[in-house]
Amino acid sequence: MVQQSTTVRRLRRLLPVLVVAALLIALFASGVHRQVNFETLQAHHAELSAFVEGNLVLAVVVYVLAYAFLTGISFPAASLVTLLGGFLFGWLLGTVLTVVGATAGATAVFLVARTSVGEALWERVKPFAGRMEEGFRDGEFNYLLFLRLLPVFPFWVVNLLPAFLGVRTGMYMLTTFIGIIPGTAVYNVIGDGLGEVFETGAEFSLENAVSTEIVVGLAGLAVIALVPVVVRKIRARR
Repeated sequence: MVQQSTTVRRLRRLLPVLVVAALLIALFASGVHRQVNFETLQAHHAELSAFVEGNLVLAVVVYVLAYAFLTGISFPAASLVTLLGGFLFGWLLGTVLTVVGATAGATAVFLVARTSVGEALWERVKPFAGRMEEGFRDGEFNYLLFLRLLPVFPFWVVNLLPAFLGVRTGMYMLTTFIGIIPGTAVYNVIGDGLGEVFETGAEFSLENAVSTEIVVGLAGLAVIALVPVVVRKIRARR
């Protein structure tokens, strides 16, 4: 009886993870991921623009909820959807909506990971990552900001790692909101200019649009975020 009760509790704890996995599998099985591309956006840009002009409030709500949902299931099309935000709403409103949706979705991932598998996984890796946790806590805000600003680590990885290191939910949400603003703004500015690309029929490549200078600039912001941590460590040694 006790063993059965323990099994039921484990299944309940894993239920959110199973739901997320099921949704992701269902999306891929339906072939939706093959339709989320630049060609589809180019083919339907006029209809999308008309819908937003006639139903702005509804479009805002749908976009934020959809972005949060796609982030929550770690759907690998964030770049294109972010461009869509800039195209539909302009770079400023698009940036705000995307940051809100992404923060909500990332927080959902964080909470699911921490409550479902975080404790069990952390107990397994704690002997190896205990020192990392200690250092992380010394400069929690700056480390989290660094991970968000640096355009190298996959978004879903940065969503999960803090859950295994005991980061507070409020701190996670704050650093996520702040840290993704620069990169999100860059993509929305690019998306805001897609209308001209569609009108001229010119070829578009995200790789060409995101220049080396932009990547270096974002990396520079990430390094700056770690400066207070380095200063504290130097002072501590002295």
